[in-house]
Amino acid sequence: METGRSSCKTRIEDHPILDFPARKEVTFTWEGQELRGYEGEPIAAALHAAGIKVLHTSHKSKRPRGFFCAIGNCSSCLVVVNGVPNVRACTEKLREGMRVQRQEGTGPAPRSRE
Repeated sequence: METGRSSCKTRIEDHPILDFPARKEVTFTWEGQELRGYEGEPIAAALHAAGIKVLHTSHKSKRPRGFFCAIGNCSSCLVVVNGVPNVRACTEKLREGMRVQRQEGTGPAPRSRE
């Protein structure tokens, strides 16, 4: 993969004071759709940059939830990563080949590791 700027339109790429060094771009999937993000950035940041705002639905009322606190406290960004539910997208770092899915309520039962 190339190291360089993403083609995502919702990222800040130029800033008068801050510098954004080039990072390795990786491929991951969201609901089976192939997306790109930067290795090591929070999953929520990569999804937000791709225009995806709803990451989770609440357990009781089934209301949409998304990126909110960005520090791992609120649980509004819970997703399923590689079959593991209840992963906080705002703190989990993106890696090549991750399979990320929207979590409905409390999520599916974790898959056996056998």
